[in-house]
Amino acid sequence: MSDDVMQSLDGVSFRLGAPFDFGFLRRYGTVFKVFDEQDSGNVCFGVVGAGGERYFVKFAGASASRYLGTPAEATAGLRAAVAVYQDLAHPSLIKLVRHEAIGGGYAVVFDWVDAICAHRAFPDDYRRFRALPLRVFDRVFRDVLAFHVHVAERGYVAVDFYDGSILWDETAQRTIICDIDFYRRRPATGSADLWGSLRFVSPEERVDGAVIDEVTNVYTMGATAFCLFADCDRSREAWPLSDALYEVASRAISDDRGMRQQSVQELLDEWVELVAGLDLLHAE
Repeated sequence: MSDDVMQSLDGVSFRLGAPFDFGFLRRYGTVFKVFDEQDSGNVCFGVVGAGGERYFVKFAGASASRYLGTPAEATAGLRAAVAVYQDLAHPSLIKLVRHEAIGGGYAVVFDWVDAICAHRAFPDDYRRFRALPLRVFDRVFRDVLAFHVHVAERGYVAVDFYDGSILWDETAQRTIICDIDFYRRRPATGSADLWGSLRFVSPEERVDGAVIDEVTNVYTMGATAFCLFADCDRSREAWPLSDALYEVASRAISDDRGMRQQSVQELLDEWVELVAGLDLLHAE
């Protein structure tokens, strides 16, 4: 990072691996926020248009400071991701607005969402998220599960889903899922260098040639339960809910695929049935 350069757009400073002309962003509006530390190779912008409409612009083609690949590789990956967002359109998924080759790279534009992120990389958001009541975590978890039931029905497998993909809109009281660029159509196989957070990656995902499927995503969903309800601590002591729910989440993250729930829908059904009688989840 010692060779990185600093640039500024509309008074917002950010870091790049090399200088780049972002003048094309005027097409979308005025920049009010920049996300420059993405290891995907994208540089992302919050922009506001002339009419006050706000967008999240994901751009590949510049030299991102934390990316180990080339701008051309990042651009190809972002282009390919467009079909994923189109195929998996859902009320809980961030809304794709447009996409185009521009500025010597590729831009994908989404509606901006005023929401807090569950990931530690955004400390202010993270503190606010962790302070939410258990009933909200339950809502978020059910929404995440329901989206991944949809993912399975559409013939996809979730790759690189993690807590950074989870947003909570406090005003609208709704879950937004973002950053699904690496989701794949089935059949899919694992690899030793597969993208993803170690806290969410199943054993089979890191095995060359191993099948990754909906049972793999059950593991990811189980890991999500522990990150939501116990801040990623998988011990019983950290788990705030019943023994029965702890058992449901623990089975989902079993190294033995045969011990896991065999579909995300099965996991959702088990969860809903057990949560129904817990007053704790409905407390303010």
